[in-house]
Amino acid sequence: MSDLGPVLVVTNLDDPTADVVISELHDRGVPVVRFDSGDFPHALSVTATITSSGVEGTLSTPSRTADLTQVRSLYYRRPSGFTFPHLDEQDARFAVAQARYGLGGVLASLPGCLYVNHPHRIGDAEFKPSGLAAAAAAGFRLPPTVITSDPYAARSFIKQHAPAIYKPLSAPLYRIDGVSCTVEVAEVGAVDIDEAVSGTAHVPAADREDRGRTRDRHP
Repeated sequence: MSDLGPVLVVTNLDDPTADVVISELHDRGVPVVRFDSGDFPHALSVTATITSSGVEGTLSTPSRTADLTQVRSLYYRRPSGFTFPHLDEQDARFAVAQARYGLGGVLASLPGCLYVNHPHRIGDAEFKPSGLAAAAAAGFRLPPTVITSDPYAARSFIKQHAPAIYKPLSAPLYRIDGVSCTVEVAEVGAVDIDEAVSGTAHVPAADREDRGRTRDRHP
């Protein structure tokens, strides 16, 4: 077994990709502490101090305790958000902010830690419009894409660039009858667009690059 520090795996409960990573780490004798930031504070606790050497302290789950100075790396992959369902709306909003900047700030400041990837960089990359803009600026060819909450604009775009697909701008954890689900990436026609589009932002894109490829389907 390794005598080096643990790898922190920060992810949600339903993450088969993280399961594979953890299995491989176990096979290599690497200690792992897995948790979801959404477990804080009911099943996750942290005590940290800031010194001239950086962050010191411990992070504890029901089955593991990690010395923050010994953490070798942090694998950060789509943890769920903080929730405080026992509090009223105003108090919960306050508690979420403290958790984000407290626990989140500690996890983003571990000394000598290899981040895969750093939470702040992941946060930046989660914005699909800025990612597309960066890709275009770097010279990548992009399919025609629109981000809109206007049903008329969506229909006009699809008529002009059909065939088109719809993708969510983000993929948060979503449950129906206790089953984890996600929005299917699928072809969309102008006739499929109704006034519900005005309820939030959507991203149709021309399907030219995907034609003939098999798409993953999820429940």
